[in-house]
Amino acid sequence: MIFGYNVEKIRQDFPMLSKPIIYFDNACMSLKPMQVISKINEYYKEYTACAGRSAHRLASRVEEEIDKSRNEVKSLINARHSSEIVFTRNTTEGINLAANSIGLNNGDEIVISDKEHNSNLIPWLKLRKNGIKVVVAESNKDNTFNLENFRKSFTSKTKLVSIVFTSNLDGATNPVKEIARISHQNGALIMVDAAQSAPSMEIDARKLDVDFMAFSGHKMLGPTGTGVLYGKKELLENMEQFIVGGETVADSTYNNYKMEEAPMKFEAGLQDYSGIIGLGEACRYLKKIGLRNISEHEKKLNKAITESLIREEKISIIGPAEHEKRAGIFSFNIDGVDPHNAAKILDASKNIMTRSGAHCVHSWFNKHNLKGSVRASLYLYNTEEEAKIFVDEIKKIIKMEV
Repeated sequence: MIFGYNVEKIRQDFPMLSKPIIYFDNACMSLKPMQVISKINEYYKEYTACAGRSAHRLASRVEEEIDKSRNEVKSLINARHSSEIVFTRNTTEGINLAANSIGLNNGDEIVISDKEHNSNLIPWLKLRKNGIKVVVAESNKDNTFNLENFRKSFTSKTKLVSIVFTSNLDGATNPVKEIARISHQNGALIMVDAAQSAPSMEIDARKLDVDFMAFSGHKMLGPTGTGVLYGKKELLENMEQFIVGGETVADSTYNNYKMEEAPMKFEAGLQDYSGIIGLGEACRYLKKIGLRNISEHEKKLNKAITESLIREEKISIIGPAEHEKRAGIFSFNIDGVDPHNAAKILDASKNIMTRSGAHCVHSWFNKHNLKGSVRASLYLYNTEEEAKIFVDEIKKIIKMEV
């Protein structure tokens, strides 16, 4: 047992775990602790109002709680300023905001990896109509990051690198600090998709020296429809607005307007106040448990699953075979078994919730001529007993004619 880490006590905080389920779909969405649910309800029960628009006490309370949440996120990733935290609906919106606001021009080039989620692929492909070129750096044969291929991807026209931190495809974590260093040496900015890293990894935005980073609240115990775009203060201040309207301007006439400062200039319209407040509570919860403890717990469970199944001839693991290189994700196929069928059997037999398909990384699966995979993704409330049940069911499926 990790010192001070009591998984059974943690499980008591999650109402969904009172149901007879084994929830192994955490890379898609995490469950929510009662502390987050209560904080959301607090907003609706005690101080429902608009933030920043009204002068009464309810509005002041909302503003205060939003500021607290912004500071909680700032602390979680060790940002320098709270103004570097822009609230969004999810990672996808954060990346789109950056893509449309950084100021890329005709002829500029962007480097990505060959394992990007659609959210870190399609926004850049869409910019090709503006004359932007997308360059794909290929991974190693075991799906780990190839620094040499990455270095060769740069030209004098490279303006931005946009790379996943931890892959939702296979759980492999890229060397972001080194990637950032190489990017800056070549005069390029770096955007990081941290959707799969923020829930269970200690992230220090300053030490990593990344320029932008996006992640989602719903994967890290927070409410759906919440997310964050982190950006260095001087970059956010000089970026164009993407969506404009209410709350993004300090003043306007019929002919002109004066935009707000960052982050407000990017947070258009009435925001999901209850969600943002709930996200702040999720950050508090994660820090209380300890991101390092969560990461170690995930690795322990992944080790147990990998060591039990890696010798099965019909099992093929997506990504590196070594469990320590895959964080909390075990993505795999069973020879002769459609991944969707395998996932349905797991659900029907032992209430095991996994994900099956291309996991929004269609480009990688198309490249490798695969239909998809089954993905078991682990989190802070999963247990060794659940891992054992999962392994036993997989072994049963292997023996079945499906």
